[in-house]
Amino acid sequence: MIERLEKTLERYNYLTNELSKPDVLSDVKLMTTLSKEQSSLSDIVEKYKEYKSIINGIEESKQMLNDKEMAELAKEELTSLESSKEKIEKELEILLLPKDPNDDKNIIIEIRGAAGGDEANLFAGDLFDMYSRYAENMGWKIEVINKEEGTSGGYSQIEFIVKGENVYSKLKYESGAHRVQRVPSTESQGRVHTSTATVLVMPEVEDVDIEIKESDLRIDVYRSSGAGGQGVNTTDSAVRITYLPTNTVVTCQDERSQLKNKEKAMRILKSKIYEDMQSKQNAEISDERRSKIGTGDRSEKIRTYNYPQNRVTDHRINLTIMQLDRIMQGKLDEIIEALINEDQKRKLAGN
Repeated sequence: MIERLEKTLERYNYLTNELSKPDVLSDVKLMTTLSKEQSSLSDIVEKYKEYKSIINGIEESKQMLNDKEMAELAKEELTSLESSKEKIEKELEILLLPKDPNDDKNIIIEIRGAAGGDEANLFAGDLFDMYSRYAENMGWKIEVINKEEGTSGGYSQIEFIVKGENVYSKLKYESGAHRVQRVPSTESQGRVHTSTATVLVMPEVEDVDIEIKESDLRIDVYRSSGAGGQGVNTTDSAVRITYLPTNTVVTCQDERSQLKNKEKAMRILKSKIYEDMQSKQNAEISDERRSKIGTGDRSEKIRTYNYPQNRVTDHRINLTIMQLDRIMQGKLDEIIEALINEDQKRKLAGN
């Protein structure tokens, strides 16, 4: 571990030196790349410097044990420093875990009403509101790309981008089937019904991540549907793109401009293709599959939201919280932190 930390510190110092050179400062692309790498190493470097300071303190305290007047004080100091050393070593182990290359990316979330008809669509709308509030709490931005409203409210499908710092690192565990247990507004007997909505979280990919040939696309344009408004559903502005090799279809009709809808649809398509490639790759690597918290498949039931008992349960880590009302208001931190901690624990065990 020390060898890796020394190499990290050496690289950090090299980047600091490079970023002070005029020719690097004048090259915006290079400066951005180096700054991003330096920033990614800063937490490890700061923690390692703290660790080295503690090691020095331990050596000094050991030497003071030979001084009769200072021995008792040195013994107390040594005990405290040894405890701090152990704590920081664990923190450094986590910081040195291989980082998911997608962690700092924006994401595209797709939510669909699944089993349960109108109630499932209403729940899909509730999930969208929950993620929107969480994003607002985090200072992130949300941009709706496409939505199909349910006949009784909510959404049969909604796709949106979440933009901000380290968005994927926080929300990547949300993919899967979310189950709700509650009394629907249409239920006259007061019986609790169970419905589901599926969530798919994809990192937004750049052009460098994946290349799509024009010959592999079929692009259709049509008139937007829905509530409309001035100019929205009076022109052929909606866009449907089909990726022929896998028959993947994406649509976008949120903008009045056909060009803007096409740009947004392509962003979704690239992320879907990338996600499919990642899933296939992970399926071939048994260790990776075992260490993941869930498979990320839509069919996997990951969480239950029980309204009568004000309870939410994440089945992957056996976590139950009796504050469903707070969760639906976007207070997701307790669940997300628990998932991150479990993910780190499994990776450390795998290592």
